[in-house]
Amino acid sequence: MRQQISESELVLMKIIWKNGGTALYSHVIEELEKDSNPWKKNTVLTLLSRLIEKKYLKIRKIGHRNEYIALVTEQEYQTLQTCSFVDRVYGGSVRNLVATLLRQDVLSADAMQEVEQYWAGLSRGAEEMESSGEDS
Repeated sequence: MRQQISESELVLMKIIWKNGGTALYSHVIEELEKDSNPWKKNTVLTLLSRLIEKKYLKIRKIGHRNEYIALVTEQEYQTLQTCSFVDRVYGGSVRNLVATLLRQDVLSADAMQEVEQYWAGLSRGAEEMESSGEDS
């Protein structure tokens, strides 16, 4: 299992993901400046180095410039974090998570219906794949 990343490291990962999974150091700095982020050069370099150590990024030298390449997609990271959260907080019970969301009105009836429709679509897709495999 991958190490957790800090909120600050996540800010940098989001910049890189938003840029298609790769970004030059200069692009990262530009994006941070757009958001009025006050981090100094050394802070950014330290955070990027930590992400490399944690195997979330790799670095490619392009002349004198550094390109940072995501080794984990945003969706993979979200899945990892969701599974970790459900395990830690709900003992692995997705049902308890959904029950909490419904009880606290975090998940509206309309949103729950969307989830059900999504799930039904996944189920139909799996059934169609199975039946097409039997015909071959």
